[in-house]
Amino acid sequence: MYWFYLSVAIVLEVAGTVALKISSENNSITAGLMVVVFYVASFSFLWLAIKKLDISMAYAIWAGTGTALIAILGWLVFKDSMTLMKVLFISLIIMGVVGLKLTSSTT
Repeated sequence: MYWFYLSVAIVLEVAGTVALKISSENNSITAGLMVVVFYVASFSFLWLAIKKLDISMAYAIWAGTGTALIAILGWLVFKDSMTLMKVLFISLIIMGVVGLKLTSSTT
């Protein structure tokens, strides 16, 4: 269940960051409010996850996965640049996240 909480926290953090980008592009008050809602919800689920998961591992997975997803969404949705080096380093983030999960003693 704690891994589910962490997954929800990641999705909400990514949604908040996308809302932040939308808000910055068109000064939307609604998108600005959604940033707050998504981030508060994300931290709430992260708080639930770290009740059982190690904070160092949970936070690294939360931040790393969110960073990788935002880089990919930035490229697909917002037309951010994507170079071979970015792909390489995003792949390293993903490998690190998988490694942390595989070495976790929490199921």
